[in-house]
Amino acid sequence: MPTAARTYWLTTSCRIRRKDQSLRIERPEGAPVHIPVTDVRDIVACEAVDLNTSVISLLNQHRINVHFLSHYGDYAGSLLTADTSVSGQTVIAQVGLAADQTASLEIARAIVASTAVNVRRVVDRRLLNRPMAVLEASIADATTREQLMGAEGTFRRSAWAVLDTRLPDWLRLDGRSRRPPRNAGNAFISYVNGIIYARMLSAIRLTPLHTGVAFLHSTMERQRHSLVLDLAEVFKPLFAERLLLRLAGRGQLKPAHFETDVNQAMLSETGRKLIVQTVRDELAVTIQHRSLGRNVAYDELLYLEALQLTRRCLEGTPYKPFRIWW
Repeated sequence: MPTAARTYWLTTSCRIRRKDQSLRIERPEGAPVHIPVTDVRDIVACEAVDLNTSVISLLNQHRINVHFLSHYGDYAGSLLTADTSVSGQTVIAQVGLAADQTASLEIARAIVASTAVNVRRVVDRRLLNRPMAVLEASIADATTREQLMGAEGTFRRSAWAVLDTRLPDWLRLDGRSRRPPRNAGNAFISYVNGIIYARMLSAIRLTPLHTGVAFLHSTMERQRHSLVLDLAEVFKPLFAERLLLRLAGRGQLKPAHFETDVNQAMLSETGRKLIVQTVRDELAVTIQHRSLGRNVAYDELLYLEALQLTRRCLEGTPYKPFRIWW
């Protein structure tokens, strides 16, 4: 991934204007901030942002994507630049692989299995032993990706129930709910998942893969990049469930970080800032990579995942989705 540039996170409402080759960030309070466009890899907007055509033109010239999170923290959409990294050769190979039922199912099985391993690692290895055994049997028997997703859903429900036993009452999920989340725990998970979706989209767009051709999720999914859904799946436990447990265990999450109403909840402004800062810090954490023999940031792991799938498409190298090894 480009190392000179970095991701900018906008956690307050602002207006972005162009000033020569810089972005001028104007907020209701405080002096404007000028950022050289060459310092920007992409932007994640967690609050309302006002852009004009001049800014969009500059962003497009420098291939800078802007990702937007909704009021409730779900991924709302992206302002994407021209897809210049996509190569016809890779897309043809990717489509061929997706159309091959045996090969496609093999990749989908690997994604479901690795996601479950990561969930179990993060939530509770012992209590999820039995659900894991059931899932592994279901994966082996599955002949369609719908069956795989159904098996994964069953495992996830068990995992969320176990997760609830480790959370204070007010943070419990009581089953997964979205759009809007029903409670604080679900609001947290949705928000972090939205960020990871956006980061994965940026990572895939640095490779020659097409974001609309997937192996587990339906390629007919509208308003979503199906391949991003596939690859983001294995990383969600590393960030969402893991950070929820960590912040809850340390008492860093408070009811004041959420705004709750009847059957719906969302992060407050202070809650959003806390979560964004936490995820930013976590993405910058480095670990020794087992095969590369050097330190890599969690953020780079997303890019490496997309590269690994690229090699599967072009070279037939077996695809082994990310599993937490530390």
